Amino acid sequence: DRNLGTQMKATGEVMAIERNLEASMLKAVRSLEIGRYGFYLEEFKKMSDPEIEDALFAADDNRLFVIAEALRRGYTVGKINQITEISTFFLYKIKNIIELENSLAANKENISENRELLYKAKEKGFSDSEIALLTEKTEAEIKSIRDQLQLKPVFKMVDTCAAEFEAETPYYYSSYEKVNEAQPTEKKKVMVIGSGPIRIGQGIEFDYCSVHSAWTLNEEGYESIIVNNNPETVSTDFDTSDRLYFEPLTKEDIMHIIENEKPEGVICQFGGQTAVNLAEPLAEAGVKILGTSVDSIDLAEDRDRFIGLLNELDIPVPQGEVAASFAEAEKIAAKIGYPVLVRPSYVLGGRAMEVVYNEQELEEYMRNAVKISPDRPVLVDKYLSGTEIEIDAISDGETVIVPGIMEHVERAGVHSGDSIAVYPPHRLSEKLKQKAVEYTERISQALNVKGVVNIQYVVSEGEIFVIEVNPRSSRTIPYLSKVTGVPMVDLATKALLGRKLKDLGWESGLVPEKDHVAVKVPVFSFSKLTQVDTNLGPEMKSTGEVLGLAETYEKALYKGLIGAGLEIPRAGTILATIADKDKKEAIEYIKDFAELGFKIAATEGTAAALKEKGLKVDIVKKLGEGSPDSLELISDDKIDLVINTLTKGKLPERDGFKIRRSAVEMGIPCLTSLDTTQAMLKVLKEIEYGERIEYKALQDYQK
Repeated sequence: DRNLGTQMKATGEVMAIERNLEASMLKAVRSLEIGRYGFYLEEFKKMSDPEIEDALFAADDNRLFVIAEALRRGYTVGKINQITEISTFFLYKIKNIIELENSLAANKENISENRELLYKAKEKGFSDSEIALLTEKTEAEIKSIRDQLQLKPVFKMVDTCAAEFEAETPYYYSSYEKVNEAQPTEKKKVMVIGSGPIRIGQGIEFDYCSVHSAWTLNEEGYESIIVNNNPETVSTDFDTSDRLYFEPLTKEDIMHIIENEKPEGVICQFGGQTAVNLAEPLAEAGVKILGTSVDSIDLAEDRDRFIGLLNELDIPVPQGEVAASFAEAEKIAAKIGYPVLVRPSYVLGGRAMEVVYNEQELEEYMRNAVKISPDRPVLVDKYLSGTEIEIDAISDGETVIVPGIMEHVERAGVHSGDSIAVYPPHRLSEKLKQKAVEYTERISQALNVKGVVNIQYVVSEGEIFVIEVNPRSSRTIPYLSKVTGVPMVDLATKALLGRKLKDLGWESGLVPEKDHVAVKVPVFSFSKLTQVDTNLGPEMKSTGEVLGLAETYEKALYKGLIGAGLEIPRAGTILATIADKDKKEAIEYIKDFAELGFKIAATEGTAAALKEKGLKVDIVKKLGEGSPDSLELISDDKIDLVINTLTKGKLPERDGFKIRRSAVEMGIPCLTSLDTTQAMLKVLKEIEYGERIEYKALQDYQK
């Protein structure tokens, strides 16, 4: 449900600064990272006028683009104001942009000679790529024309004192005016590219990395420059770095800053996938990328090249291939065997990633989730069910430090950002730990990693398989840095500047594990995001995380679950609706809940399986087949915990989806993973029979 109302749905925000509203709006759209550089969306062009009017009535996140399309069709500002009740002041500003679009399209043949029109477009915030689209040229051609016409932006200082007295803050934004207020200094300097807006898949964790990197640059004698556009972050405080540029994170916008500042190099590995995606275009423009090379980044992210490297290193990887069509994907899946993990290449937060169990599900995925083509291939990998572990390492190309190994509570198939992570691992043998560290060292050295690298493994049938390598900072770096006391970003920044880790007093290998246990628990916003399925899978859904610290796993997990807002019931009734494939395992956990005094209610299939094992169960009717059914019990507040595992699908009309959504809306804990169910059982037993929970400061744990 994309409609906006009194219930907040946004996960983050961007800010754009300019000398006029039109330019600010277009900068803000570019900053959103939704693949749009202006107010044009192809899907609205195909709509009929009545459909456009219906879309104007709907206050959703696409409304700005619908208004623009209506203006293109000749709708008056008055008519749009009547439908939307948006102030005409803003509507006229959008109209100015549409009129400029029309002028650019009408003058596409002579745009190279029309300096006045091109200047006006740039002054009003049009990017080179948007102008190129309107004039049927390439972005490079528009840049070349601008260079010939000497059209370049200057940088203005933000007046943080509202003109009450002269302000001298190194806080800048670009504008097509005459006087440049960002005069570069003679100091050696390095630019750090930030992570942009907070959204599912890319959170505040990356801002932690950008800020700590800027601080280390200062310690190392460099002037630090941060480029970002997120007003919520510490990196965009004007006193965090020596210079702050508040700009969209696009090649064009960043190149303008680089041309002005002329830094010795640019750091792309602390801004998440946003910054990493900029490494190649910046390098092609002649910019020096500090740390892991662009070729190594591509080697890690290009599936064919990466599998070739792992084969050379004799490191196991799940069977898989790249498919450029449904027929190819079908053939690969049949060859390696279902279930398979399917996903587009180069994704953020596991978007459009799914485990499919048969040909029908694969066809449904290809039809609904992705647009597959030779330019947009899909990865098809054998899905291995097992324990997932994760390592963040620091390397200078030779020495590889592993501060700690994190073990996921949920088995492979749940996105790492949605999994409960535990440090140190409590189910991993010493032999497997050493093997994981050895693989990490070999991969880091082969990729010549300079800085940080994140590697995810799955342990299946006693063997470790590599499932992903990210040659950048990860969302677990702040967590691991805090719980191990290893200054990870500080060391990584020094390594990518050319310092040797051995000279800094560090050796290769696993840092000795701490005595305490740290559990990272994801936080979800399902109550705010209606019609979103709460079932966990390869596509990330969490919007935050909390940390639980204690002397034992159970106590740390208890703190983490409570911190994440999960109400752990001490007694009451459990509603169990379990998929056939999970029943054998689930029965053991439900027996344990019964022994703790919980009453059990279950749908007919699950109830029959539980009764066979001698459990007392209240049978609940299927939806639409009588009373009481699951939704009635949940809405009548007769259920205290729901255990529901996925059966055949995640469509809103399916019973499982309705049960999960109903539980969320009633504030009832709903567990969709048996691993999380087992973890909650351990917590309940600890509360029931264990010692009192103790609390200590983080610094006391690090002693």
